[in-house]
Amino acid sequence: MSSIRRVGLVAKHNLEAAAGVLAELTGWLEARGIEPVFETHTGTLVRLPPERPTRSREELPLACDLVVVLGGDGTLIGMAGRIAEAGATVPILGVNFGSLGFLTEITLPELYDSLDSVLKGTSEIEERMMLRARTMRSGAVFTERLVVNDVVITKAALSRIIDLSVSVGDQHVMQVRADGLIVATPTGSSAYNLAAGGPIVHPALDALLLTPIAPHMLTNRPVILTASSQLRVTPLMHGTTEEVYVTFDGQSGHPLQPKDVVEIRRADLPLRLVRASQRTYFDVLRQKLKWGER
Repeated sequence: MSSIRRVGLVAKHNLEAAAGVLAELTGWLEARGIEPVFETHTGTLVRLPPERPTRSREELPLACDLVVVLGGDGTLIGMAGRIAEAGATVPILGVNFGSLGFLTEITLPELYDSLDSVLKGTSEIEERMMLRARTMRSGAVFTERLVVNDVVITKAALSRIIDLSVSVGDQHVMQVRADGLIVATPTGSSAYNLAAGGPIVHPALDALLLTPIAPHMLTNRPVILTASSQLRVTPLMHGTTEEVYVTFDGQSGHPLQPKDVVEIRRADLPLRLVRASQRTYFDVLRQKLKWGER
């Protein structure tokens, strides 16, 4: 018997194309005795009656046994962070409304077969490593975030090259002169890391990727570290005119000040992702990267 009794429904903001799917999905779930739990903004897409309770994206992870995300990878990444922040282990089923995503790899025609597999307990649920990043300022935690893809430290658009000191524990690794530095998970290896010339790493591996962005020294190459590594990245800011920023999964971030330290380590809990049964990771890579096409 399935242990799933409540399914959270989250759609990309203002994705009107999802309204019909959400209405149909609600009927499909209720016919099987499963309660749909709408995220607040998603509920407005299907014009839920005012008395129908909804949950914020922060509340949803503790109110359901499975989350269905309708949208793209960005929507899924945002929800994954909220699940991790809640300390929950709720799996996510990502349905793509555009081209196939690296994370939202289930297409609309595959939605109900995939859901049925989850309810029967026959679906593959893959665990993806996440990162916990925090900015230390004056010896205290200034910000703390959980990320799926990457932590990026970069210069402002009109700034000159920046200097970054990178350490693992108490061991100095390298000093980077570049436009910035990407610290990525294997899942994030096919995102900004790939565009910056970093390697593609299979998401089943436990590893951290360090990829300089447009390094001044050609000998500053990408480095792959063990997932147990405790990273410390310190911007070496030589003047008050330098602008250095840290961003988390490209969804939030803030400017860094002199003597700030960004600490990055493996998160305690992984992202649990429902996989499409008929599509492998390499199938997704070939389709997204157009390998073999002329």
